[in-house]
Amino acid sequence: MELSWLMKLRIAAVVAIGVVLIGILAWPLAAPSDPLGPVRLSNISLGSATTLVLLAFLVGFIACFVSWPYGREIGILAVPCGLGIWAVRSGSMAQLIQLNPTLPQRQTLFTALKWEPFFWLLIVAAGFAGVLLGQKIWPKSEAAKIQTDSNHKTNKYLNVIIALVGSGFIIQLCIKILAQDIMTSYNAHVAQPAFGQIVFAILVSFGFTAFIVKKFLNISYIWPIIAGALVTTLTITTYAKQDVLQHFVGRYPATFFPNVVISILPVQMVAFGTLGSIAGYWLAVRYSNHQKNGT
Repeated sequence: MELSWLMKLRIAAVVAIGVVLIGILAWPLAAPSDPLGPVRLSNISLGSATTLVLLAFLVGFIACFVSWPYGREIGILAVPCGLGIWAVRSGSMAQLIQLNPTLPQRQTLFTALKWEPFFWLLIVAAGFAGVLLGQKIWPKSEAAKIQTDSNHKTNKYLNVIIALVGSGFIIQLCIKILAQDIMTSYNAHVAQPAFGQIVFAILVSFGFTAFIVKKFLNISYIWPIIAGALVTTLTITTYAKQDVLQHFVGRYPATFFPNVVISILPVQMVAFGTLGSIAGYWLAVRYSNHQKNGT
């Protein structure tokens, strides 16, 4: 079943809200001192971070009403679309490495980056919370309700664990395949991928993962999104140890990394990973409906 023009209009309106309110108007809250520099949590003050969380909540709330009666299904796109604009305007991880050439500097850098995905997840979650509040205030009609997950509680918790572990494995594997640039011998080191390659790899990897999770475990896109943040944290923990960093400081230029996931900024991973997960989930829903109804 193709999307109606009205549904496409709702989606476009929600995307526009996120792009304008967060991607453009809120850009000064996260803009690096260097206009071409990477977007990082360290660039954001505590006051700006608080403002951003509240703004994300408001954006989700507004998007819910704009996309009514499908606020929960469409409104959640607004905040990650806004963050996606920041990810587009951001510099690369290679620039960060160039600005931190010594071993102590890089250790400090990766220690901070390891936990940064959870801040961007908080921003996305604030937008989701705004959507849920809007849904509580103005419930959708019975005719507009779309069937959601219906797992029994006895199976749900096990499926969540499987989804987190499996999603992390699939996401990392797919990104490793899709986002690789020039590689050294034995595929041990990879160069900084182009921005378009990173976006493509994240969208496809998370979309495929969310499709699998929905199709075989029948649970939400939320778990692949969370798994994506964990992938960044665990990859940095594994591949940014002191001996590995020392090896790179002495032998390789700043554009080379021990693992391709490390070459992706946390804001890029969370923003595009969220959008890919949502798309993959609804593709799985559509595919299941097609199998059942033959339409």
